[in-house]
Amino acid sequence: MIVPLPTRMVRRGKGFTFDCGTTVRVTSGAEQAARLLRALLRPATGLPLPIADHGQIVIALDAKLVGLGAEGYALTVNEHGVLLRAGTPAGLAHGVQTIRQLLPVRVLGEKRVSDVDWALPGVDIRDVPRLPWRGFMLDVARHFQPVHVVRRFIDLMALHKLNVLHLHLTDDQGWRMPIPSHPLLTSVGGWRSETNGDGVPHGGAYTRAELESLVKHAAERGIRIMPEIETPGHARAALAAYPDLGSTPRRQPVWTRWGISDSAFGLHALGFVREVLAEVLEVFPGEHVHLGGDECLLPEDVHARFLKQAAEYVLDRGRIPVAWEPVPRAVVMPWKDVSQATKALEQGQPVVMTPHTSTYLDYPQSDDPREPPGQPGFVVTSRDVYHVPLPDGVLGAQCQLWTEHVRTREHLEYLAFPRLAALADTLWSQRPEWEGFLTRMRRHSSRLAELSIPAEVRREPCEHS
Repeated sequence: MIVPLPTRMVRRGKGFTFDCGTTVRVTSGAEQAARLLRALLRPATGLPLPIADHGQIVIALDAKLVGLGAEGYALTVNEHGVLLRAGTPAGLAHGVQTIRQLLPVRVLGEKRVSDVDWALPGVDIRDVPRLPWRGFMLDVARHFQPVHVVRRFIDLMALHKLNVLHLHLTDDQGWRMPIPSHPLLTSVGGWRSETNGDGVPHGGAYTRAELESLVKHAAERGIRIMPEIETPGHARAALAAYPDLGSTPRRQPVWTRWGISDSAFGLHALGFVREVLAEVLEVFPGEHVHLGGDECLLPEDVHARFLKQAAEYVLDRGRIPVAWEPVPRAVVMPWKDVSQATKALEQGQPVVMTPHTSTYLDYPQSDDPREPPGQPGFVVTSRDVYHVPLPDGVLGAQCQLWTEHVRTREHLEYLAFPRLAALADTLWSQRPEWEGFLTRMRRHSSRLAELSIPAEVRREPCEHS
């Protein structure tokens, strides 16, 4: 009953039970996976699981296991112990999450449990993901999400073997990343006076140290963080701080409404964008950097020239640009329809699928009138997510959660699950099958409940869009 479904899982005879005498043996390079296993199991089990030369739990990194690829792992459990092997640290991290799911559900809790046998079934698992890009975009610009909320969400992603957190850091309604050369971006651009007439100031920003801690936390769990700095549109928050950067310089406050503002950077702001990207590349070491690029009211030729030069800056520094719209030599995230993806693939561009009708989690997940406020226009169910279009040749897909209506952690997680579990299963499983996923979700729902992910959420007063 694992989510996502392992490539191959065979039940064997007797399993293994963790107890106070259980120890862990680690080969060179696997130390982080051992630390992760011990940290994740200790709150509920109370077991120290010390490192020892002859441990019953063996965690081994072996670069010769080329058949497991960049993220696969092999796991064997019998009455003598547990053997977890992988060719990469990411593979070991995914294997640790499978061990968690094989244990009794209460292992996922935060408090010590004394009346449970921490038993693993006897199994032989060989597991490799179908697609390399299994992502989630979190918008922290519309409603700021504190570090502890993002950190917890990284943990939830890791449990489901998702591997890309796309962090949407800037937009018309807020700028969340500090840039030392432009301090007003966060002190001015990070705050708005109200939200759609509610009269309540809203804002916040991360420190560089907080962002670096999130990068480290994610990497330890096999997840890379891709930052997004919106250019050249969706720039109202930045222009509230530095109006001279605008295509038509004028002083305006951080936007308090939703939708598409008419604010955009002028071509003369490319030097500023390069300074921002230089800081972004230092804080986020992953190979992909998202440049935004959509819903911009600049003339088409100016818009294209701006994005091309921003992308070239990223490429010249050995990184890969990503955009919502086609940009030369960039990964494309088509969100309007499948035809966008088809055209990009025909032109030889890498594609990650993000169609709004099957991956936008700000849409309600049902038409039940008790659903909390969401983006109007569509309903996106778990089934819709599971059947996200995946043309041949795409890198994968990701879900998007825009936070116009999302003020709390509970609301965020309610919108994400179980739909994000559906995405994880359909992208990882070699032969995804909807009915089988539903069967496994009956068990998995108890895991989500143990993790305090709400099955329903209290309705909050909704701002008028």
